[in-house]
Amino acid sequence: MRITYSIILFSLIFTGCSENKENVLTNEVRLIHNEAGQKVDVLVDGKLFTSYLYTDTLATLKKTVLYPIISANGITITRGYPLDSRPGESTDHPHHIGAWFNYGDVNGLDYWNNSDAIPEEQKGEMGVIRHEKIIDFKSGNAKGELMVTANWLKPDGTVLLKESTHFVFYAKDSIRIIDRITTLTALNDSILFKDNKEGMIGIRLARQLEHPSNKPITLSDAHGNKTKIAVVDTTGVNGHYLSSEGIEGLDVWGKRAKWVALSSIIGSKNVNVIIMDSPDNVGHPTYWHARGYGLFAANPLGQKIFSDGKEELNFSLNPTESVTFSYRIEIIDGKKSKEQFETEYQKFVKK
Repeated sequence: MRITYSIILFSLIFTGCSENKENVLTNEVRLIHNEAGQKVDVLVDGKLFTSYLYTDTLATLKKTVLYPIISANGITITRGYPLDSRPGESTDHPHHIGAWFNYGDVNGLDYWNNSDAIPEEQKGEMGVIRHEKIIDFKSGNAKGELMVTANWLKPDGTVLLKESTHFVFYAKDSIRIIDRITTLTALNDSILFKDNKEGMIGIRLARQLEHPSNKPITLSDAHGNKTKIAVVDTTGVNGHYLSSEGIEGLDVWGKRAKWVALSSIIGSKNVNVIIMDSPDNVGHPTYWHARGYGLFAANPLGQKIFSDGKEELNFSLNPTESVTFSYRIEIIDGKKSKEQFETEYQKFVKK
């Protein structure tokens, strides 16, 4: 009996240790290239963090995107519509998908607003960003990397700009980080990024991260069917912006800041999404194109619009010239303060 009891006890202890070992978070970041699905999945400890989508067969996708983006505690911070609609979502701006990088006026072409909702007569005004190739990708402990190239195409299919992007994905317990370093190179044409409010790095966020509003909106059901709602239910909608300069709420729009954080409670969990602007970027500290309805974007090039004409940039490149933009998107679980956001920003700056 004693022998049998000892064996059972040892077995229970061993099994418990095995289970605990399986549940230990190692923050392993693993990248998997799914060529058939035209995407690269980024996993943390086997769970999806985000995917780099580069499909050219999906009509609504006119650029490369990161979609979805999921926090460490399992909250999907990005809107599902139009790729995977969720009940209660708004259905405006079908070109707002996941996280992206583009601009609204490049030599007169609009790379921001393009989607399958564009009327035929306006398609000649739209540019498309198409993935070219994966240069390299690496998995590792707490860090993974992806290097890609893409082409900013004119309506006739010729290349206006070459893009080279280096993504770095970090995982540390309650934190998920995406660094995006993008270099744009002019080819044979001079390039003019005319001051425009539609830019440049953006995320379209889940409904719960929006600022509460009583304005009529159009919502989606699980099948993508649209319904206009005059009286809006804002239950669970409690997003709130805070900038590095101490500006809060909807007032962050059109203001300069080194970083802006958007915080919310989803279910019973606190989540914070921060976009950080590198001091090396053109126009630093950037202006913010951050709206209450879920668009969260940093735009360093739209200075005339955001300053009411007091400033004007009209950034340009000569043939063969390049410019590099570097940003960090950080998702942090838990209730955090302005001082803690600033600490995270300083880590980015010192990186």
